[in-house]
Amino acid sequence: MKAHSYGTLNPSLLAALTSIVGPQNVVVDKQRMEAYAHDETSREEYGHLPDVVLTPNTTEQIASIMRIAHASRIPVTPRGAGSGLSGGAIPVYGGIVLSVEKMNRILEIDEANLTVTAEAGIVTNELNERLKSYGLFFAGYPMSLETCFLGGNIAENAGGGKAVKYGVTSRYILGLEVVTPQGEVLQLGGKVVKDVSGYDVKSLYIGSEGTLGVITKATIRLLGMPKIASDLLIPFASAQQAISVVPQIMKLGIIPTSIEFMDRISIEMSCSYLNEQLPLDGVGAMLLIEIDGTDEQLVERQLVQVGDLCSEKGALEVYVAEDATNRERIWSVRRNIAEAIKVYSPVQSLEDVVVPIGSIPLVLPKLEYLSRKYDVSIPCYGHAGDGNLHATVIKNPESSKESWLEMEPKILAELYAFVVGELGGKISGEHGIGCKRKRYLKALTGASEYALFKTVKQALDPYGIMNPGKILDEE
Repeated sequence: MKAHSYGTLNPSLLAALTSIVGPQNVVVDKQRMEAYAHDETSREEYGHLPDVVLTPNTTEQIASIMRIAHASRIPVTPRGAGSGLSGGAIPVYGGIVLSVEKMNRILEIDEANLTVTAEAGIVTNELNERLKSYGLFFAGYPMSLETCFLGGNIAENAGGGKAVKYGVTSRYILGLEVVTPQGEVLQLGGKVVKDVSGYDVKSLYIGSEGTLGVITKATIRLLGMPKIASDLLIPFASAQQAISVVPQIMKLGIIPTSIEFMDRISIEMSCSYLNEQLPLDGVGAMLLIEIDGTDEQLVERQLVQVGDLCSEKGALEVYVAEDATNRERIWSVRRNIAEAIKVYSPVQSLEDVVVPIGSIPLVLPKLEYLSRKYDVSIPCYGHAGDGNLHATVIKNPESSKESWLEMEPKILAELYAFVVGELGGKISGEHGIGCKRKRYLKALTGASEYALFKTVKQALDPYGIMNPGKILDEE
């Protein structure tokens, strides 16, 4: 696709936009816009101020905004909570940041059809808290459920710690309301579980990172909450031992809710950040395994099976956490690793490569090789049960920033080439491409497939105003 020429947000256009949403929903002050200039990637490396931030209250307002933006060729960056890790919500070409933060209502809880319909700006955790009293839950939520918005989850097709058993966000999206770049409102899907009535256009928007349209509402399939859940915390002497057990667990015929991997560095950083303690004598890594269900005896038998297998494969101990307090303690350590590493070293690159489950044990030796070759630390943790590992490349405190900026793309290129070329994996399992990984996507995607990406983008967004600078390179 060719680089686009964008229009300027002049005073008359700003007045027209203000008339749509009201002055209380318009931000032009640079200090206030700073919060919208970045996501959880490096502000220094990727951040960019928009020309204006709009916080509409309705789908109709968004449609009107998009019609003006389309007519005037103004770039629009949809934004949820800004908790993304790929630069997907950064307005790299300025223009309009369109935040759905005020569109946060639950519109309907339909117990008969096991669905909930909600606006894109609701916090995922708030949605599940409301559903608890109905004995239902949205199973596709990510690890950042306490901060992320539903719309962002869908735009990124987010995954999380329960994806081994329950899958990622896309499995639960039955219907979507989407505003196109031209300002048309689409109603896609509905409450039906099966639908082969034409092309599956709804799925095209899931994981599209806001580059094809603005997701405003969703109808989500719900599940009954499991009655029983227990966790195993299983330490191993080495990270390789721990990660090598994961494919063996998957062969047992049991589907754990979660199989999380944490190497020692990740655990130590998170424990320090939380002022928490876990037994780490002689420990090189840990697996955190959750099993849930409706039959207490079955859950207990499965816990024993998994624990026995891990013991046979060299586990130092098998700790069982059944009560809510201890389960929350160990899950808090896992959930806070990324934040802990960021506090330790703001200069880093958090990755989320994904490989076939059988290839998981091959990733760690490559990370150790890259760590030695480039003299960097690479803590590793993640959703080992579905092959999705978060390798975080951390700048050596003794090296210069210039050296880091030169080294980082070389490390990532080498890691991605190994994951894709040798293991048949992908460069992102859940964080997305955004602006952070788009150069690597182009280099590691087949020419025909990449051309198809561009064809879709050109057909739906011919002026390139919808979240430009993400996923695809402008040539």
